[in-house]
Amino acid sequence: MDVQELRHHFPILSRTVGGRNVVYFDNAATSQRPDTVDECQKTINAFHNANIHRAVHTLSAEMTDLYEMGRESARKFINAESRENIILTGGTTAGINLVANTFCPTFMKEGDEILISEGEHHSNMVPWMIQAGMHHLKISYIPVDASGHWDMETCRKRLSGGRVKMVAVAHVSNVLGIINPIEELIREAHKTGACVLIDGAQGIVHTDVDVKKLDCDFYVFSGHKIYAATGIGVLYGKKDCLESLPPWFGGGEMVDVVTYDTFTAAPLPLKFEAGTPNFVGAATLTPALEMASAMKSAEIEKNTLEMTEYLSSSLQAVEGFHLYGTGDGKVPVFSFSVEHCHHEDIAILLDKMGIEVRSGLMCAEPVIGRFGQTGLVRVSLAPYNTMEECEYFIKCQNRVLNMLS
Repeated sequence: MDVQELRHHFPILSRTVGGRNVVYFDNAATSQRPDTVDECQKTINAFHNANIHRAVHTLSAEMTDLYEMGRESARKFINAESRENIILTGGTTAGINLVANTFCPTFMKEGDEILISEGEHHSNMVPWMIQAGMHHLKISYIPVDASGHWDMETCRKRLSGGRVKMVAVAHVSNVLGIINPIEELIREAHKTGACVLIDGAQGIVHTDVDVKKLDCDFYVFSGHKIYAATGIGVLYGKKDCLESLPPWFGGGEMVDVVTYDTFTAAPLPLKFEAGTPNFVGAATLTPALEMASAMKSAEIEKNTLEMTEYLSSSLQAVEGFHLYGTGDGKVPVFSFSVEHCHHEDIAILLDKMGIEVRSGLMCAEPVIGRFGQTGLVRVSLAPYNTMEECEYFIKCQNRVLNMLS
């Protein structure tokens, strides 16, 4: 599959905004959906809609199969050992909250530490802050340098104290667009007995994830970042880790036996899937991840690399421009500020030209404040974007800056 063939599978790319062909450069917030995902949703709603796991009738059996196929697709995509490793959640945020709310009260005591990086999304900060406040825990940070890279020497020092019980970090920062050295961090953390959770919301899109090779204890990601429906996500956990955690949500389907006095939890993975799940969203994981696999062709990956290099050089050539996250391991996520120009003004004017970018704090206020900014503009690409779109963006960006100067 080449890029033009790929684009035909995404109908929204043919629409217009402000009378111009849309250029969708907000993929780090949510990706667009391919026609195969749309067709999956329509087919389920028209022919298979029924609650899963609970009934013996045909529609329920069909929908249960589609739901479990989504789980199996996720398992294969990240090379997990078995279906018991894959918990279907509402998204990355839900997965992190599940682990935080079960791990901290079970395995941590007053004075123990949670180690995160300065570049984390709010979803990988706030759940740990809540638990730290409830259980008198401490949060420490891996410093991020001026180029957006971790200070691994300081990281090792903080691990060496022996008080860190959980390390929770992003595979790829949604602001800085840098692939973090998670393999090294996982090895260092495990030497001290700490568990590791990886926020893979961006990593699942821009890297090949093999949880066996990574050896992380938990890996979480959202379907809507990788072409599936909204409201569905994946929590991978090592089997012994998941079995050691208590249930978080209670209700239907996560139980084995219930009496008036007590209950026993269902075996994995249902132990953590209380209530009616987003079974339609789960089913879309299958066509979405098939599309993601098809995007790994040599031609498409070459196009992505060329776009990344072009934007990296072209943006930094602009006078008064500051790019946050540079150097090795850069993915096509570019957050920047321009002197004397407000980030929202830039985004609004680009929208008038048909270019959709993100502006503001990107749910990562601490790291943006770390760089002395109150908001940034972010351009984030997907494999269906083109070099022509990148060239048009640079032309429009220069025009916008001339208007605002």
